[in-house]
Amino acid sequence: MEESPPPIPADNEPNYGGFSRFEIELEFVQSLANPFYLNHLASQKLLNEPAFVAYLSYLRYWTRPPYVKYLNYPGPTLKHLELLQEERFRQDIISPELVQMLATEGAKASVDWHRGD
Repeated sequence: MEESPPPIPADNEPNYGGFSRFEIELEFVQSLANPFYLNHLASQKLLNEPAFVAYLSYLRYWTRPPYVKYLNYPGPTLKHLELLQEERFRQDIISPELVQMLATEGAKASVDWHRGD
């Protein structure tokens, strides 16, 4: 049975360490925009864990309204979330060369966006 995404936070929602489930999942999914963090997850062998892979699949709800509007960096966040669905990418992200390529690509995209290209 697939778990449903959290509702947009209400005032009476339970907190975990002072944060709602929505806030915790938003913070985590946004961290996926960082290729160095993806490399860290791979180095800790989390990307090989079936439960963690299932969690990454569950997080795909962030690709849909109304959730997507809360992402600060939707481009790289959603791109990396989709790439993480592929076993090959989860294996390859341990490579420093791939990490650097993604970081360079992200920096270039940011510069181009600010130029208006």
